[in-house]
Amino acid sequence: PMGGGKGGSDFDPRGKSEAEVMRFCQSFMNELFRHIGPDTDVPAGDLGVGAREIGFMFGQYKRLINRFEGVFTGKGFNWGGSRMRPEATGFGATYFLQEMLKTKNQSLEGKTVAVSGFGNVAWGVVQKVGQLGGKVVTISGPDGFIYDKDGVVGAEKVEYMREMRASGRDRAQDYADKFGVEFHAGKRPWGVKCDIAMPCATQNEVDENDAKALVKSGCKCLCEVANMPLTLEAMKVIIESGILYAPGKAANAGGVGCSGLEMTQNSMRMHWASEEVDQKLHGIMVSIHDLCRQASEEYYGKSDNYVGGANIAGFKKVADAMIDQGVI
Repeated sequence: PMGGGKGGSDFDPRGKSEAEVMRFCQSFMNELFRHIGPDTDVPAGDLGVGAREIGFMFGQYKRLINRFEGVFTGKGFNWGGSRMRPEATGFGATYFLQEMLKTKNQSLEGKTVAVSGFGNVAWGVVQKVGQLGGKVVTISGPDGFIYDKDGVVGAEKVEYMREMRASGRDRAQDYADKFGVEFHAGKRPWGVKCDIAMPCATQNEVDENDAKALVKSGCKCLCEVANMPLTLEAMKVIIESGILYAPGKAANAGGVGCSGLEMTQNSMRMHWASEEVDQKLHGIMVSIHDLCRQASEEYYGKSDNYVGGANIAGFKKVADAMIDQGVI
């Protein structure tokens, strides 16, 4: 139901006090408020922007226009946010992955998954992969990655990922120290033997050599969860290898999908239970997966070209709307 875009600032919150972050967010909103609204553009969180920053901006927006609207998503649950919003991107990508595997008569049961990052996105993936029977064996940070042969599973480990993020230390080694697992300083997890790779950290985190390492390690499926985590060279290696490949523009839509659900709850003045949000999110991701396959089949003669299918399905939706509305 929504389009999408990107925007932000070059303010780096690292090393800043909470008061400094708040003053920046308020100043930013003093200008941005003219350009946003529930029926125009709706900002949400991303890199460096979590519930705290959304709260500061939302509070200033309310002071400026004196209205409560669903104009921000990713809000705190106590002031208009939705259940499951923090983990929605990771949950959604895992649902997309599940649908891909179904087309090959497979499931996540018993699969080992290499994940990068340890923020909200990776946290969501770890939870949902575990619920569906898989095992995440790596998470990473700027300092390197950990390898947990028993899997990042169980309430204690999953909850500790949240504590790591909240600490602001940005160190994957903390997990290794607490649970006594392997830590590989200054390295990325893509050489680890795995069935599935799910990059969850940042743009261009997987380069050509990483992609070759994944192929060599026996990876059979790669699902982009971060925004554009593969370089063009890495993408070429993955596609040519025949690895089942889900592009982020489709697979990571769970975050914006849940943003839409948050806006719906705001407009209805309601809060849905986590189970209801999860059910609706699952339906959104199944629909996106099916649209990709349909476009792939129609234009490429095969249904598993998810990159081409996602590109064409997205383009056609915009182009058809423009034509129908008399723009061209």
